Amino acid sequence: MLSINIRGRLVRYSRPAVMGIINATPDSFYAASRACTEAEVAARAERMAAEGADMLDVGACSTRPGASAPDASTEWARLEPALRAVRKAVGEDMPVSVDTFRAEVARRAVESGMADIVNDIGGGTLDAAMFDTVAGLRVPYVLMHMRGTPADMQTRTDYGERGVVAEVIAELAGRVDRLEQMGVADVIVDPGFGFAKTLEQNYALLSALGTVADALRRPLLAGMSRKSMATRLLGIDAADALPATSALNMLALERGASILRVHDVAEAVQVVEMYTRLCGSAAEKNI
Repeated sequence: MLSINIRGRLVRYSRPAVMGIINATPDSFYAASRACTEAEVAARAERMAAEGADMLDVGACSTRPGASAPDASTEWARLEPALRAVRKAVGEDMPVSVDTFRAEVARRAVESGMADIVNDIGGGTLDAAMFDTVAGLRVPYVLMHMRGTPADMQTRTDYGERGVVAEVIAELAGRVDRLEQMGVADVIVDPGFGFAKTLEQNYALLSALGTVADALRRPLLAGMSRKSMATRLLGIDAADALPATSALNMLALERGASILRVHDVAEAVQVVEMYTRLCGSAAEKNI
């Protein structure tokens, strides 16, 4: 099961973990997830902690398809008060992740004591300094797969004859090896659902998630909450995609996901509890 080193403290999870999303940005793809004041951020953090979140992920830069990123100073101006509000709301024991592709923003968040984990949607491709920075900070790192930038990633979905699963594994494996050589001990892999993937490619990845986990030998984070792989398939809006998200999360757990990154913590905790009960029952009956 998942274990990560948080500032010298080994945190072990007896079941898959739930990571709650806090978006301190006015333009994230799911409008109800936006928390643009410190009071809104604090209230959301407190609620997610009460609902059973194992960790919180705080970002201030929308990475929806077609988005243009704010500059680093704008991102930090949004992020710093949000991180401070989260820490004040949930205390020091709750692991907090900073969602950024910028090495300098990651460094400031960690060195200030407000973040414990770096969650990089670029997987080291959007800022050449990120791997060195994470290695120096000695924090867990979420390595996500993406091609291009949020502005152009959906034009970069040609994975050639080998297909999306083999190419995602190959591209991530090289980066995992590099991080290992640099001394980054806790690498969590995110296959990047919705990032430089077509609808069909997202489902191919989900179907093969166990293969991805086995190939990379690292804890797997699944982030499918209210994304287009649900809304486009069903012809619904993100606001209506909670039931579909719960179904996707259960499928991800069955295929080996260690962390669910979600907007809706209470519902994800229920999915984890159902999955854990099912697995326990199956093991007891030797099925």
